[in-house]
Formats: sequence, structure tokens, C-alpha cells
Amino acid sequence: MTAAFTGSSLAAGVLAGDPRAVARAMSLVEDETPAGVRLLRAIFPRTGRAQLLGVTGPPGAGKSTLVDRLTGEIRQDGQAVGVVAVDPTSPFTGGAVLGDRVRMGRHFSDPGVFIRSMATRGNYGGLARATGDAALILDAAGKDVVIIETVGVGQGEVEIAATADVAIVVLVPTSGDGIQALKAGVMEIADIFVVNQSDLDGADRLVQNIAASQALRTAAPDEWRPPIVKTVATTGEGIPELRAEIARFQVHAAATPGSRMRGRQAFRLRELLSQRFLERLDRVLPAGEWERVIDRMAAREIDPYSAAAELMERAMHAPEPTLPGSA
Repeated sequence: MTAAFTGSSLAAGVLAGDPRAVARAMSLVEDETPAGVRLLRAIFPRTGRAQLLGVTGPPGAGKSTLVDRLTGEIRQDGQAVGVVAVDPTSPFTGGAVLGDRVRMGRHFSDPGVFIRSMATRGNYGGLARATGDAALILDAAGKDVVIIETVGVGQGEVEIAATADVAIVVLVPTSGDGIQALKAGVMEIADIFVVNQSDLDGADRLVQNIAASQALRTAAPDEWRPPIVKTVATTGEGIPELRAEIARFQVHAAATPGSRMRGRQAFRLRELLSQRFLERLDRVLPAGEWERVIDRMAAREIDPYSAAAELMERAMHAPEPTLPGSA
């Protein structure tokens, strides 16, 4: 029987690393419940210790297999691992299309590994809205390393750079023209490049294209230049080298303490403020008002800047609507 967690007992369960409490907590934040917010407030002071690795790249790059191998490599050192795998949203259930049991079956019974699949629920940027909160929960639960695998949506997939300590971009030689792949915005956020399936034809050419692209960038002498690691995730080839580059980046990042952490917190604060403002706007606007403003813009009766200013003014000064049954 699954234990029932309420209030402080759930926070205590998360901090104790109870997998049932962690799963329950993730469900609360994924559903954006008030209880989830209260939980995050309670555990936040106990976070900030885990290393967050972001793994991104186009669909079909072998990200899941790479994460599976990387998890095994980390576990050999005795470190606890949390994995948040962001998947497309099912049009039928609203949940993740792929399940955590399917993605990394060989680690599922390992008590040192916690795996959670999360649906994007229409959120852009390659991440589910609650991904950062899920990582906080795993951090509070005592995981040494938290790996976030993005859905792989292409050029818009850049939020991972503002969420993870290390952004790992995975590419494969079969993903098409190498130069075309380098045009994607996701290439600009890499701390480490991985050329996966490097046993295939075209791998060396892809490495050369990435290196040539980096050579065009002007960088300060002490600025980090993303290394390129060749892997074959299906066999584990190159995974130790990838871990070594992650460790090397950690040393480099330690020379500028707090910069990546502050950036993460600033991104999260802006994200929450935007979300809260839109939620308030939905509450205070009369029914159909949003559509009327859009119609006015479409008819060129009002420009988008004036419309935004008007909506901001109304959201800031309108009283909260009285809910049915409230005193």
C-alpha cells in the first residue's frame, strides 16, 4: 500500500529520499497545485548541492541511450542519480508519450537512481514547465547528479542552458547536412558537444564542422571553448571521456563562482513572474475580453504595444474576482 503524505510529512519524506514521497511531490508540482508550491518553499533551503546536467539535441540523436550509459558510469562511483526525461505530450492522456520504465529499464530497480518522465504539455523550449521544480525535488532528496533530458524539439530548445549547470548538445552524423545542423540555435548553448554514433560515416566531418564553427567565434583567452566528444552510446564508447570533460568544465566553472547559479535563479524568477502575471490576467479579465483585444489588433484598431500596456494596467489595478461561495 502506498503511504499517504500530507503537509510537512511529504517534505520530510522528500528530504529523507523516500522514492514514494519524491514521486508524489513531482506529481504535485507537475499539476501546478498549491500544495506543490508549499512543498517547494519548504525544501528550497536544502537544495543547491546536486550537479545538474542538461542533455539536449535533435530527435533521433540517441539522447536516451547516452543518458542511460552516463547514469551507469556515474553509479559506478557510488553517486546517486536523478533523471528527468521530458517527452512529448500524449494527445489522449495529456501525459508523457514515453514512460520511465521503458526508457531506462536496467536502472529502474536501482535504489540509487530515480527516473521520472514528464510531458511538455505544450510548453516550448524543450522542457516541461515543471522541469526545474522536479530537479529541485531530486536535489533535496539527496541525488548527487540530476540529468535532464530534453524532448528534442530543434532550434527553440535553449531553456536547458538556463536550467542546468552543464549543457550537453548531442548530434549524430545521420542528422543531415552538418552545416545545416550548425544553424540551429541549440548549438549556441553547448558547454560540451557530443557526436554520438561516431562509428558511422560522416562523424569526422561533423566534428570538423563543429570545430570550424567554433573557430569563427571570438573568445577571451580564459573563456571556455566547448570540447567535442565522440561516443557510441549503444556500446558505452566515449562515456568515460564525456565524464572527464564534465569534470573539467566543473573546475572551470568554479573559477567564476555563483555566475551559473545566479543565472539559473534569474531565469526561474522571470519565468514565474510571467506565469503569475498571465494567471492573474486570466482571472481579472471579463469573459471574452482577451479575444476582443486580439480582434482589435487584427483589425489594426490598436497596436500590440498599446494593447500590452492596457492589459498590464488592468491586471495591476483590477480587484481579484470574488469566487462563488467565498465569504
